[in-house]
Amino acid sequence: MIFSLFKSKSKKGLPALRLHNTLSGRLEEFVPLGKEIKMYNCGPTVYDYVHIGNLRSYVFADTIRRTLDAWGYTVKQVINITDFGHLVSDADEGDDKMTKGLQREGLDPTMENMRILAERYTKAFLHDIELVGVDTARVEFPRASAYIEEQIALIKTLEQKGYAYRLSDGVYFDTSRFPNYGKLGHRDIAAQKEGARLEQNKEKRNPSDFVLWKSDSKLGWQSPWDLGFPGWHIECTAMIFKLLGKQIDIHTGGIDHVSIHHNNEIAQAEAVTGKKFVRYWMHGEFITVENRRVGKSQGNAILLSSLTDRGMFARALRYWYLTGHYLQPMNFTWEALEGANAALVRLAKVHNEAPDGEPDEKFLQLFYGAVANDLNTPQALALVWENIKNLNKATLAEADKILGLGLAQVKPAQKLQVARDELSEGVRALLDTREAARQKKDFQKADEIRGEIESAGYTLKDTPEGPYITKKG
Repeated sequence: MIFSLFKSKSKKGLPALRLHNTLSGRLEEFVPLGKEIKMYNCGPTVYDYVHIGNLRSYVFADTIRRTLDAWGYTVKQVINITDFGHLVSDADEGDDKMTKGLQREGLDPTMENMRILAERYTKAFLHDIELVGVDTARVEFPRASAYIEEQIALIKTLEQKGYAYRLSDGVYFDTSRFPNYGKLGHRDIAAQKEGARLEQNKEKRNPSDFVLWKSDSKLGWQSPWDLGFPGWHIECTAMIFKLLGKQIDIHTGGIDHVSIHHNNEIAQAEAVTGKKFVRYWMHGEFITVENRRVGKSQGNAILLSSLTDRGMFARALRYWYLTGHYLQPMNFTWEALEGANAALVRLAKVHNEAPDGEPDEKFLQLFYGAVANDLNTPQALALVWENIKNLNKATLAEADKILGLGLAQVKPAQKLQVARDELSEGVRALLDTREAARQKKDFQKADEIRGEIESAGYTLKDTPEGPYITKKG
């Protein structure tokens, strides 16, 4: 199972890209499969808003994309949208996320309501990743529900080849038929079998077997087996085959996908084709808050709107991500975000006031050297600050093509749209009280006062330069 590699070089004068491959556990020089780089990034299950832990994955993928662009490659990038039910944990356990979303919003569990829920949060997801610097116009965002036919066809092929078997609740992949199962991240399958925990489905042949098609008596699509839904793992493989081909250059996701989800993708794909599925597997580490993993189930999911409501630029979050290497866990604090916001504003000010001129190739070679070393953005940012007094606008703009901070767009916000002396004495008093609460970081009280101001007929938005207030209507 080998690749036929494309020997063309990247942009002349740039150092060779070296990326950490989860499959080998080593830094490897990037050599493309063909003239067009094919990259797939695991996307969201759209049952709720994405949080800052989720967003790191998409900034990470976008940094890879921007780097490949700078190196002169043509890239086809796909981020999937998981938009239907029976998409539970990696191990096919726990509550269905889409069903939980419907219950949360008081919607009946119907296919139409699932579609409505999915579209609502897909729009919110696209909005958020655009705010942190992802050019969504250059990415394909397929909905898994649009590829049911391809998923059924892939399951049928696995069944015909002897890799799938039927149980009372659906169709499963037999991992014992795939000798290399668990090779990504060196998962210890023997240990799992020996000390297997109680399984929800005791019919499975092996603890590591996973669902390909999940039966449902009421919802889903008709299939050769019964009414139901494709399993989560099969959707990614089917969409990759359809949109990118049987072999791709780069596949990314969170570190939590290594053990099960991505091993399942490998098993499905390589069982069908007999060829190596992905050249470079790349995974980003977790974000923690107070040293606990960020997540909705943890009750500490911080949304992007939480930052902007406190007057910070959305791309301050991107700046903060870039201060840590993608292979390193990062611990979120509001103080760290405030520092990142201040640094972003200062860097944008330097960019906007910098003299014109030709890009400084000597500096850029150092900058590109840091990026080429497995996307070492902390070092790249450090080089910018170390040389900040000597960098002109063109040089900073070239660096920003990879950093994605949008320096040209980070500008001082407008002052109060409604002049203070035009406001009533009561509204002025509310603004002053609210600002005092914000300074004390009493954001609950600040939000309560915001409600009073908006009830008085105004719209209030916090910006890095202070409150921006307009009259409604």
